Amino acid sequence: MSTLLEKQIRVSRIVTTSQDHARAIEDPIRAKTVEILYRQALSAEQIASALKKAGHKKALTTIRHHLEILKNAGLIEIAKINESKGAIIKYYSTSTKLLDFQTPKDFESKYSKQIASTSVKIEKILKGITPKAGRSKGKKSAEYGQYLVMEIMNRAMTNIFENSGKKQ
Repeated sequence: MSTLLEKQIRVSRIVTTSQDHARAIEDPIRAKTVEILYRQALSAEQIASALKKAGHKKALTTIRHHLEILKNAGLIEIAKINESKGAIIKYYSTSTKLLDFQTPKDFESKYSKQIASTSVKIEKILKGITPKAGRSKGKKSAEYGQYLVMEIMNRAMTNIFENSGKKQ
């Protein structure tokens, strides 16, 4: 047997999620629902209408089923409950921003220098955090240390993204 292709694959991206979260957003309707609920609380009927505008026409019972899956995964929650004419109306919202995008073909060539120089600076900061996070012995401790660093980065990026349009 002769080798026709072989190349070194370098880790360049880490996706942090739990299996529950991944399963919950694997359905395009649920992923779109999380996007729709970002920064607003909507009822199931309002969500169904927003999904319809986005090209996803589904029955209200199906939407409610998807909402239950997202709620059980911890990606959305009930933000408000109203009573109107004897009926209970639940409004859902999320504290999760789902970044779902496709990078342009020239992304790597266009931004590689900025990514490389900035990564070096951030790596220095993170190296100071990692040993402190994983001082206990054992594999689980090292994994928790990695998760801690990712969570710190995630929260810092969230703060930057959320406050980028606000005057400080």
